[in-house]
Amino acid sequence: MAVEKGEALDWYRKMVLIRRFEEQAEGEYGKGRIGGFLHLYIGEEAIAVGAMAALDPDDDVFTHYRDHGYLLARDIDPKAVMAELFGKSTGVSKGRGGSMHMADVQRHLWGGYAIVGGHIPLAAGMAFANRYLGRSSVVACFLGEGGTNIGTFYAGLNLAAVWKLPLVVIVENNHYAMGSPVERVSAVREIYRKACAFDMPGVQVDGNDVLAVRNVVRERVAVARAGGGPQLIEALTYRFRGHSMGDPQRYRTREEVETAKAGDPIIRWRHAILEGGLATEGDLRKSEAAVEADVDEAIRYALDSPAPEAGEIDRDVLVAEERGHG
Repeated sequence: MAVEKGEALDWYRKMVLIRRFEEQAEGEYGKGRIGGFLHLYIGEEAIAVGAMAALDPDDDVFTHYRDHGYLLARDIDPKAVMAELFGKSTGVSKGRGGSMHMADVQRHLWGGYAIVGGHIPLAAGMAFANRYLGRSSVVACFLGEGGTNIGTFYAGLNLAAVWKLPLVVIVENNHYAMGSPVERVSAVREIYRKACAFDMPGVQVDGNDVLAVRNVVRERVAVARAGGGPQLIEALTYRFRGHSMGDPQRYRTREEVETAKAGDPIIRWRHAILEGGLATEGDLRKSEAAVEADVDEAIRYALDSPAPEAGEIDRDVLVAEERGHG
């Protein structure tokens, strides 16, 4: 495999971290410690981890509301992510973003967005700004396949193509837009083919293969960075949990979910590491134990952290501009 041992173990650790973090968040939500909505990324971990491995630290990232996994894959402290879920002042968005609106300016991660497709024009705008200011940064925009049926998808990608912006759109096709199967709501079932509407390249990748994701995203990012214009990637995957915690999942059977779990991205990468001689069983267990400790620490940190002060509610809403005199 075209991957070093250090990379292989890092990707494995991050995927396990996302999985365990989400499982624990699910439990804390059930205890009433996490409020509002909670959308879990369980089953889709290889996309976030593979894509982040292909991006530079200065590249910009826009995500949808199923966003915890991207932050963890971007090396943002699990304690800050968990504290945000708990609505605490030590959270990555100071407790005011919650599950769906996490952002970290220093890591160029510009937030999860709750309005389906609403972040696509923002990502295109950031790509325009990067080119206008002479930056080499590429913008990666993540969305679900349901977001490709929204007007902002067509408006945003159309202008990105007209202006040949450095934008890479990664569509996570988990087959269900909330509870609607893709074949019921999209005339084009193979999402990557929608790229032809904008005369831009469109490719499909196995979203449960972290190495394949890394390779395809790296390739498309290189093209966009070199002036080749926007790129569209469809990553095929499957979420093992419902759309959100309140989803009764009447639109699919337990048998279907169990069948999909045979392609679990973490198990697949674990086997690939062992078969490729990149690490031992002991190495992987050590990594798993470290993740358990990190997530336990994140929960303790969130529980012990203070809630935001009431006076913080209107801070960081507007940017204060200082004007000179004379």
